[in-house]
Amino acid sequence: MAVTEVGLTGAEIVKSQEWSVIKSACLTLRNHQVHDGSIPDTSSHEICTDAVGQISNSLRQIAEQIIHDRDYLLSASQDFEAWASIGFGVPDFFDSLAAFEPHSNRVNGIPHLVIFPMYTQNGSTDRFVEAVVLEVIWPDFVAELEAGEYSNPAFVPIRFLDFTPGYLTNSAVLFPESVSVIPRVPVDSPDGTKGELPQFNWGGIFADREAARFRRVVSAAAEITHIDLPAAARDLLSNQQLAEDTFVMWDLIHDRTHMRGDLPFDPFMIKQRMPFFLYGLEELRCDLTAFRESVKLFRAKDTSSELRKYSQLVQYAVLFDRIFRFPLSGNRTRNYDSVAGQLMFAYLHQHRVLHWTDTSLSIDWDNLPDVMVNLSDEINELYWKSIDRPKVVHWLAAYDLVTSVLAPHPASKWSKRDLPLLGTTSELTDQVLDDEFPLSMFYEALNKKMVAVIQSTIGITGKD
Repeated sequence: MAVTEVGLTGAEIVKSQEWSVIKSACLTLRNHQVHDGSIPDTSSHEICTDAVGQISNSLRQIAEQIIHDRDYLLSASQDFEAWASIGFGVPDFFDSLAAFEPHSNRVNGIPHLVIFPMYTQNGSTDRFVEAVVLEVIWPDFVAELEAGEYSNPAFVPIRFLDFTPGYLTNSAVLFPESVSVIPRVPVDSPDGTKGELPQFNWGGIFADREAARFRRVVSAAAEITHIDLPAAARDLLSNQQLAEDTFVMWDLIHDRTHMRGDLPFDPFMIKQRMPFFLYGLEELRCDLTAFRESVKLFRAKDTSSELRKYSQLVQYAVLFDRIFRFPLSGNRTRNYDSVAGQLMFAYLHQHRVLHWTDTSLSIDWDNLPDVMVNLSDEINELYWKSIDRPKVVHWLAAYDLVTSVLAPHPASKWSKRDLPLLGTTSELTDQVLDDEFPLSMFYEALNKKMVAVIQSTIGITGKD
């Protein structure tokens, strides 16, 4: 049941003395932690014990003012004390992580103070203590979508209010899998059973960061490429609130798609090692599903005016984020998101709905939706056919799909099928070049003009 009596607002939490103490003490602990989150230097244990005491006391005090998270905050206080009591080994915050259930309170504006030893995806690889104050973004039209055809009970869209250095990065997610937890042997398991990491069923996505960096990057790219944007797209770039709500709708549909459709495998099995372009196809499949569902909603006669507006905006967001930001973000080492963006651009160009002529970019807006849906169909067909294929045959078919659009590196062994096909899948993966699909000349030129803008989005929030 959703809690609406929340006590302190997010802004009040950020201004509180307890938050100030917590944030300062976190920085103290971070200065002494090593990669796995432990603090092996015993000479620092006294100062770290004091920092833990400050965090623990502050969590207990503020827990009485954030009633919906009271159990979690008290449990986190106990986990910190337990960590100190065992000499600051690898932290185990299972109890507090199990008590934190943001997906059970998806109320617009409801705040959370979150603190865990954790890494941040696309941010810090160290399991340092991180603290973040955030609030949920849950507009009414998204609540209605989620309550109907687009159910996604694990999805928690959120907004930054304040945070420690692990989020002064490109990280835009809060996932329970990133928290430091010791593997546990399942109850009633036979002797010798190895410990397993527990499973948690929620995921937070910082839509404010997604929207803010989208607005900054796409605004710059639009100016550089001289594209004439539709009025609604200009509104999206000028209005942070509008962009946040748009990204929440996009993420709602994208996120649920990972486990839906004709899937030849579980695409998000973390321990799977496979050629990076396969991850790119999976992310693109989910984005294109969000796009095609938005087209369906936009064209449906019974769609409300508000939902029709956002359905169009999601189409603009998917298009421009994928062709302008994704191809140029990150380095060229197995950058699957970049390949997916490059693929979308090239597909649209080759199907003549995107034009780069006289140093200006233009879009055939009338025909764009159907071409995007066609690309979605091609990926879906690949997945459907591969249900009946061996893994390696699926990999080769996926490569053929990508190379039907993108030119591989001239030195590629995959493009020549110079591969150890009788070897292991790991050996096949080893033959994929780090930059198997280099940037086109268009993107090489655009990158030189965009690199500073993209770099400036590190740590960006909706307030920037």
